[in-house]
Amino acid sequence: MASRPPPRFIVRPHDMAGQRRRWLWLGVAWIASLLIVVLVTGLVVRRATPAATEHRQIQSLKVENDDLKQQVSNLQRAAQVNEIADRSLRNTIAEREEEISGLRADLDFYGRLVGGDAQRGGLRVQDIRLQPIEGTHGWNLTVSLTQNAKRGEETSGTVLISIEGLRGDKVTRLEWPALGDTAQKDGLPFRLKYFQELHATIVLPADFRPNRVYVSAQPAGDEAVSRAVAWTDAVGGTLTKPGDSHAQP
Repeated sequence: MASRPPPRFIVRPHDMAGQRRRWLWLGVAWIASLLIVVLVTGLVVRRATPAATEHRQIQSLKVENDDLKQQVSNLQRAAQVNEIADRSLRNTIAEREEEISGLRADLDFYGRLVGGDAQRGGLRVQDIRLQPIEGTHGWNLTVSLTQNAKRGEETSGTVLISIEGLRGDKVTRLEWPALGDTAQKDGLPFRLKYFQELHATIVLPADFRPNRVYVSAQPAGDEAVSRAVAWTDAVGGTLTKPGDSHAQP
């Protein structure tokens, strides 16, 4: 049996729905690509606008400003710490200077008692101190007298105190009878071999402004020994040496 030749034409059914779907997807893809292009173009244009550039500069300046504020805060704290340390150091130095001054005064005092210097023999007014009596114009007065231990003998006599200051616009000196107890109008008696403290209470007029204290110790049968100190030194309890400029032999 002879074979049949293949047909020259093949008949296939036409799928219109599938073709429409392909065209639909192609259209969607094309529209999506257009949207992407539009969005990218908008972002590029937005970042390139002056407003966007200014916004970025503002943000950068804000970050820099916050950093500078933090640095200033750190420096302020460091300055406060340094100030506290400096104040503490100054207080310590002042305390040490005061301590050294007191030790020098003690050394001078005990040196006189043991006769460490032959030129320091004889009676001296070692210290003058004043303490206010609260609520009054009165003051408690303490006068310290010393004598070289090498003398080996008692010395007696009286001490007179006077105070110089301003009364109104005039310089006035109040003598002992106007200051002390009437029972001790002739002065404060003393008797010592090495050391003695004399105590008294004085009253100043309300309109009197004191600035200097004078002490005169008159031993029996010998020359008087005098000394003057500033009022502030006497009130402050500063132990001034008898050899200072305001000591009067």
